[in-house]
Amino acid sequence: MTHSDRLAAHPTPLESRSSGSLTGKVRVPGDKSISHRALILGALSVGQTTISGLLEGEDVLNTAKSMQALGAKVERTGSFAWQVRGVGVAGFAQPANPLDFGNSGTGCRLVMGAVAGCPISAVFDGDASLRSRPMRRILDPLELMGARTGEAKEGGRLPLTLHGARDPVPILYRTPVASAQIKSAVLLAGLAAPGVTTVIEQEASRDHTELMLKHFGAQIVSTSEGSHGRKIALTGQPELHGADVVVPADPSSAAFPIVAALIVEGSDVVFSDVMTNPLRTGLFTTLREMGASIEESDVRGDAGEPMATLRVRASKLRGVEVPPERAPSMIDEYLVLAVAAAFAEGTTIMRGLQELRVKESDRLEATADMLRVNGVKVEVAGDDLIVEGRGHVPGGGLVATHMDHRIAMSALVMGLAADKPVKIDDTSFIATSFPDFIPMMRGLGAEFS
Repeated sequence: MTHSDRLAAHPTPLESRSSGSLTGKVRVPGDKSISHRALILGALSVGQTTISGLLEGEDVLNTAKSMQALGAKVERTGSFAWQVRGVGVAGFAQPANPLDFGNSGTGCRLVMGAVAGCPISAVFDGDASLRSRPMRRILDPLELMGARTGEAKEGGRLPLTLHGARDPVPILYRTPVASAQIKSAVLLAGLAAPGVTTVIEQEASRDHTELMLKHFGAQIVSTSEGSHGRKIALTGQPELHGADVVVPADPSSAAFPIVAALIVEGSDVVFSDVMTNPLRTGLFTTLREMGASIEESDVRGDAGEPMATLRVRASKLRGVEVPPERAPSMIDEYLVLAVAAAFAEGTTIMRGLQELRVKESDRLEATADMLRVNGVKVEVAGDDLIVEGRGHVPGGGLVATHMDHRIAMSALVMGLAADKPVKIDDTSFIATSFPDFIPMMRGLGAEFS
């Protein structure tokens, strides 16, 4: 039984109720996407990588353990400070035991890419939620590069055995959907292949892998493709060198207290070091269109990733239409955006959310259910989510989280401004991405019990 499965066996329910204004200055945890990639690329590099601000949630810690199991030396040197001594490109060793990724689809899928370029075999596994998620769209391009899938559940689900390629080949691959995980898996496998591996996206997804590969010394070129797409070309078999990485605060984690500050009357909260990569800030753009007061200052950057201090004040929000091309830049934030939309005046239409159906849960239906049980009128029309905002939320419902940390946090945020308390069936999975969410929110003035 994995740690996440043990958590599921002992749920920790919680109730969120209307509170006074939220005030203070906080730094949310380090960005999860950057944390995963810093550990993986540090492990594929020669020499030492020093990481500060690493997210120490269960998802990232499982990636750290997998890097250790594959032969890298990974050590925690202080609070959110880590060092990695890598084995070089294609240098992973055969792991003695299955690689357990708990609840983390990102960690699992990226490490699949890294392993696919190595002449080893590894068993990939996770908790019940991760075992239910599709892996075939990651495995398809990796098999084109020479990797083989051994024993696996129907549809390429975990647990599965991946046999890395002895002689990986570069490919040109057009991603079927805008997915940073597919793109990253192909690029990480392409590190071990001679020649140029190319990924073409019709809609540009998060570019953290490209930026960090360049930071570690890879030759990688990204150009525009069509009206919204990107073409990424990676020259294989580089010698990556260890690097220093400062992990910015995670905008996906910041999304929850930011929306809380917007909907709780009188709130004024400052968030430091938040990543402002334009491929991750679709939520901020949308909230500003809705009338949110979000001010940026102290703009700077590290390892190619921009960051800034954000001041967020309670605001009267209005309904908007969110175009489908914005989805890749805010795919993890639609749940809490739906909460903001419920408190807005007017209808908010979020289009093109098919990717939400293959996350920790079917987040599209789960988000609609979360709102419905709390008196909000909501409709799922194909892959669109339509929320009828009335300026307030009745509340009083019990939310089923489906082992999904983002549903749990979104529901807790909703309860802070709802007319009646909102109950959550389980908060234990919040630890996968934001271990200190509940104490941090209480420190700002939130009332949970």
